[in-house]
Amino acid sequence: MEKLDAVSAATLQAANISEALLPTLSREDIRDLFPGPEHFLRRKAIWNLFHTDQEQGQQAASPNQENGSNGRGLATVQVNPCVSETPRSPDVQETPRTWQLPNPEYVVYTDSELEHIRKQYFEMQLVGQEGGCTLSKELRCRLVRNTVTNMVSIIRATTTEFMYPSKNDFQAMAKRLVEYYPMLRDNSVNCRHPWELLFKQLLKRLHNIKTPKKRQGPTPQRQRKRRRLNLECSDDSSTSVSESPGSTASTVLLDRTRSSASSLDGMNSPAEIVDQRGEATEDLGVHSGTESQQSQARHYHTLQEMYKRPKPNKEAVAQLLDLEFDARRAFINSDTLRDQDRPANILQAYPCFREVDHVMDELRRILDRSNPDFISDLKTRWESFNSKAQFYGVFKKVLGPPTTQDKVTRSVAMMKALPEMFPSPVALPKKLGHASEAMVHVLEPTENPTTYLQRRPVFSPVLIVCDNNCMLAIGSTPVTTFPKENIDTGVLYLLAYYYAFHLTYPKCIATLLSILQTEVLQDAIHDRDATSSYKKTLSEWKKFIGE
Repeated sequence: MEKLDAVSAATLQAANISEALLPTLSREDIRDLFPGPEHFLRRKAIWNLFHTDQEQGQQAASPNQENGSNGRGLATVQVNPCVSETPRSPDVQETPRTWQLPNPEYVVYTDSELEHIRKQYFEMQLVGQEGGCTLSKELRCRLVRNTVTNMVSIIRATTTEFMYPSKNDFQAMAKRLVEYYPMLRDNSVNCRHPWELLFKQLLKRLHNIKTPKKRQGPTPQRQRKRRRLNLECSDDSSTSVSESPGSTASTVLLDRTRSSASSLDGMNSPAEIVDQRGEATEDLGVHSGTESQQSQARHYHTLQEMYKRPKPNKEAVAQLLDLEFDARRAFINSDTLRDQDRPANILQAYPCFREVDHVMDELRRILDRSNPDFISDLKTRWESFNSKAQFYGVFKKVLGPPTTQDKVTRSVAMMKALPEMFPSPVALPKKLGHASEAMVHVLEPTENPTTYLQRRPVFSPVLIVCDNNCMLAIGSTPVTTFPKENIDTGVLYLLAYYYAFHLTYPKCIATLLSILQTEVLQDAIHDRDATSSYKKTLSEWKKFIGE
């Protein structure tokens, strides 16, 4: 400020511009402070006083950059001429977003939220409160993650090898990020440099990136041969394979010898069961678009490893279940599982099905795999069906008129009345007092749930309503519990377990479950499975609701 004349110093002092802020002023800012042709020389003197040294330094560094070595060391900073200039506010410093190394050129990552925080920092800096502007953990993680991703993508775009940025590149990037985002500076005594913490975070993120493997070509022949499916084709069908639209695929074993550690009580694990149709197309040289059997087996083992941890990631588990769907359904639908042992074996192979969220997601995969809104649409259809069924129960004189009962009491009463609204013309099993006991049971205060399950005469999913929560069991096997507040969707949970575990409907409530299958799940029933009782009950229901 001592090198300026009195008029310039007084004008800058009146605008609250200190000597530290003078290098940040653009030509437009100086023109606003000193308008008119009479201040031309004064504007030029102020600009040259604080910017001539920087321009000379950049011009002197340009020859050195052109004659630089071919190594990976840091070169002189150079603004990318392809990046368009954006209008600058008088309180935001102009820091280049790109710089040129010998090879390649990196770009500082930014987005609207980061730019907003950066502008806020410089506005607070004018009043000396820049210490109160910090970057949130979410924005810091986003900046680190996207910066490393961009650097890896840029360096791999320049070469055919799977290379990574060097340590010097990350050090230079950390310095530039701290310059562009000053709120990232770490001035603690433990760090020798203000960019040291950010540099460590960039390296840590790099270590979490897995190098993609090169394609190795076809799998080499193993010593242990797999059992292949022998196709017996006649002369007229040697060049084509025809299947009826309604046919179902059978299963064969990948390997006849398996260790006892991979068996489930003498049953085959999902990794050992393959689709016969897929084997046939593979023998003929036809590759399907789905995941290969080897990949699905690998996904299954990954799923098993995840459930050895205390809290597996639900999203990761759902993704693996999507990838391993075909092999899992072949395992569950196979004839190798007896009905009595089916729940225990499936839960041992897939412990994720002890959670109702994963079972509902499995129902979506079976009925409408490509619809991400299937579960919400299903709950909407169930609410509509439930509201109509309340009046239908009053009409059939099996349910009292709607009152101001709480949700739990009202839902239990509806579940008990459903088998009488849609009855099955089959005698009840012995020791089963009411058909609703095949679906729901309210536990008495002195009743033990384990004892009840052991003496239960039917083998089907059932909801047991306790004092504090609800328990869902299959046969004598407890599966999961959920809060009593969710009992209004308990019927959907029962249907989901019927589908996920490939269970047969009990005859005493077969008509009810068939109605729910077609009206709520919107899953059509084959003509040979549509009994006269189902047709009669469905026509009465349609007539009542006016369809």
